[in-house]
Amino acid sequence: MAIAEPFLFYIGGMDLSTELHKAPLFQNLELLANQIVEGFISGIHKSPFHGFSAEFAEHKIYNTGESTKHIDWKLFAKTDKLYTKRYEEETNLRCHMILDNSASMYYPAVKKLNLENLNKIGFAVLAIAALMNILKKQRDAVGLSIFSDAYQYYTPEKGSDRHHHMLLAKLSEICQNQHSGQDTKIYTYLHQIAEKMKRRSLVFFFTDMFQTARDEEQLFDALRHLKYNKHEVVLFHLLDKETEYFFNFDNTPKRYVDVETGQRIDLYAENIREAYREAISEFTENLKLNCAKYRIKYVDVDIRQQFHKVMNTFMIERQGFV
Repeated sequence: MAIAEPFLFYIGGMDLSTELHKAPLFQNLELLANQIVEGFISGIHKSPFHGFSAEFAEHKIYNTGESTKHIDWKLFAKTDKLYTKRYEEETNLRCHMILDNSASMYYPAVKKLNLENLNKIGFAVLAIAALMNILKKQRDAVGLSIFSDAYQYYTPEKGSDRHHHMLLAKLSEICQNQHSGQDTKIYTYLHQIAEKMKRRSLVFFFTDMFQTARDEEQLFDALRHLKYNKHEVVLFHLLDKETEYFFNFDNTPKRYVDVETGQRIDLYAENIREAYREAISEFTENLKLNCAKYRIKYVDVDIRQQFHKVMNTFMIERQGFV
């Protein structure tokens, strides 16, 4: 294993070859998504999105000359600023979710998925379901793409209840069926998704950025392809930071397994921890710089934290998507 390039290899602190294939199904994905949204709304006073609720899509700053009919006077009394309510009927956002379903996304191994015990795929599925919940209330259209070692699923952006339930069913299905492909090439599938998306959309990409084939030029060519039709792209970089970034394993001999290629190595964590952290930090910084270069929003997400970072990013990007 090339420790100097840890991002090429998926690190696990145990032999995961059997456990990871038994990822359990969420009992009620829609209910859990509702809990996440309600928790976010209840804490909204701590964020810049005052007044968000299901009754309207969002607030926007009042411009001189506009009708005063929809000014939120209660909000004016609190903030001394004029805002108007943009109602659901006024929105026509198209949002496309891209989900990396490769083997490394099933880390860490969990016996039962719930809000307090998530792996990367579980976090991503719940985050997407929560965003879909808000988009549905705002009558916006949602599409979904899923890939692992193959392009598994694609559906265009729609806003019907039937479409919403179909996507929830697909996301629930994902959590119980791990794909253990041996050849993950993210850029291949991003090009295919970009070809299918003809109308301008807000694109959310959930991934850990681990792939068996490392080719940064091709990867960013694919991300640029997503930008070609003026899509706004947000990359949610999912990691279990305690182990995958800081490499905080106890110093007992362990076997580390690359679940995508099957490669294994036995070692003590402290022997490579410093070199690993330097390498993964360099990789992450390079990823951030390239995202900034191509005007792609980069958001690092620790799956041990709450969903507020994802939800706040959505609110910011939605307000700026015109």
